[in-house]
Amino acid sequence: MISSERQEHALSTKLVSPSAVNMDPSETNDYNSFAEAYTAANETNLVNAYYERPTMLALAGEVAGRRILDAGCGSGALFAALRDRGAIVSGFDTSAGMLELARQRLGDGADLRVADLGSPLPYADDTFDDVAASLVLHYLEDWGPALAELRRVLRPGGRLIASVDHPFAVNLIHREAGREAECNYFDTTKWTVEWTVGGQTALVSRWHRPLHAMIEAFLGAGFRITVISEPDPDPAAREMFPEAIAATPRFLCFLFFVLQAG
Repeated sequence: MISSERQEHALSTKLVSPSAVNMDPSETNDYNSFAEAYTAANETNLVNAYYERPTMLALAGEVAGRRILDAGCGSGALFAALRDRGAIVSGFDTSAGMLELARQRLGDGADLRVADLGSPLPYADDTFDDVAASLVLHYLEDWGPALAELRRVLRPGGRLIASVDHPFAVNLIHREAGREAECNYFDTTKWTVEWTVGGQTALVSRWHRPLHAMIEAFLGAGFRITVISEPDPDPAAREMFPEAIAATPRFLCFLFFVLQAG
């Protein structure tokens, strides 16, 4: 049984045809416009609270005393969880609205900055033991500059722990909608959904890329892949979301990597 509060904050998605999307980039991915509604959904929904975030924390393992950069930290849920485990965390996001919510959660002393993952980052070389890139790389068409910057701010031997849309899942979404021609698995393709959450709607565009393209980008940036993970949700999800779990024989929504800087 899903509580009325959880239903109120549920996030629903609808695939949008490329021809229906305004080409003005400001019309998509404007997290400032729905920051509070998205944050409320992120706190309690299946894919974030009971699948993606627990997996990122499990892959990070023992983090006490480690300096961690939360790349695309949003409203700070992962930042807070890492800090609670003893990590020394810094975070950045392109959305000032999301960072304001993060500051309310984390306090004025938290190291939070407005920055764009595709641009030079405001951190010195070899600063961090780990970078957590939670559901952020798939907003970029070209991973090269972003991965080069993350490699630069990591110390030698440091880890990049990343989650992205699972390419098989994105391809399946298009096939089930009868729109497979819009998303060839082997192409790098921009795709857009309309999110509805808390009574607000917003267009969100991301980039699908096949697994081999992800691996080539990581290796080309000087990373060594140590883990590729396709996990199950947190066991508590079966009680919290029984219908959704029962309807999905193998829950594949995101793909997770642990990479080591050379």
